[in-house]
Amino acid sequence: MPAARRALAVLRLLASSAQPLEASAIARSLELPRSSTYHLLTEMAADGFVTYLPEERRWGLGVAAFEIGSAYLRQGPLERLARPLLHRLVERTGEIAQLGVLHGAETLYLLKEQPPHHPTLVTDVGVRLPAQLTASGRSMLAHLPAAQVRALFPGRGADHFVDRTGHGPRTLTELRRVLAGDLRRGWSVEDGQVTEGLASIAACSFDHIGHPVAAITVTFRRDTRAEDSWAELAVQIRTAAADLTKRLSGHAPGRG
Repeated sequence: MPAARRALAVLRLLASSAQPLEASAIARSLELPRSSTYHLLTEMAADGFVTYLPEERRWGLGVAAFEIGSAYLRQGPLERLARPLLHRLVERTGEIAQLGVLHGAETLYLLKEQPPHHPTLVTDVGVRLPAQLTASGRSMLAHLPAAQVRALFPGRGADHFVDRTGHGPRTLTELRRVLAGDLRRGWSVEDGQVTEGLASIAACSFDHIGHPVAAITVTFRRDTRAEDSWAELAVQIRTAAADLTKRLSGHAPGRG
């Protein structure tokens, strides 16, 4: 068991790093003896889970790790884990619920649940929308480092931000202001910025390193819900998002 935990810790460390790491850095980060670290890396390399880059004298993820990641995507576990949570949310709210992820600077919708006989008012699975306009996109962007947000929206002034209904942030400065407010509040909202007359509230779910991995959104007709009731709806959405975080063995940023 200790050896298995150490091997998993190495994989997680390499997966969370933007570049391959030296063995000494791995040993230091995981508080392992250098000799044990070299032995562990050698054994993992033999099975293809890590690979040694001799010119750089660094270690990176191997092909076997990639194969496991690809198998994860094929099985669609994120959707499988989220579907019952969205179903319960639909039962409790009577509104359409969706699961979205960030795909570059866009929100990609993976899953949608809706009440029986409910008119389809929102986008379908597989649709992409500008992340800065959607509640789900903003809820995830709010938890990204400022540099990463800037990289997703490079040099976008008022003439470059996508606009659907004439509302929403028009510059990176405006977007940052919106995201800061969402981060303080703990949930995001868009009101008529994607489709006039519709509003959405979203909350974010996190992976094992506290990184935003998906968002759960509820969309409703604005004229059916008083604005002072939105915070109560947000509580239910945040609960569902927190449940998905637990199912993913994740945690919110700053929590181990």
